[in-house]
Amino acid sequence: MGITKEQVASALASKLKPSHMEITDTSGGCGASFSIEIVSEQFEGKRLLERHRMVNAALAEELKQIHALSITKAITPTQWGQQQQQANAAA
Repeated sequence: MGITKEQVASALASKLKPSHMEITDTSGGCGASFSIEIVSEQFEGKRLLERHRMVNAALAEELKQIHALSITKAITPTQWGQQQQQANAAA
């Protein structure tokens, strides 16, 4: 059995303390591929590459069993708020 969505969520929650997180198992249930959207204050002042490295580091053990990881968003709470305002204004 591969890694579960809950295991990924737990690892990210304990290490990055996200204020928002969406994890999608894109492998069809076998736990080999995930898509992640994460919002964390720890990303403040970091460039995108550094943020992705932080996510990869938080999932170091899990990545040994994951085939593919797509980090669709790794943003700060401020950026998240701006995106939500834009989405609401467009709706």
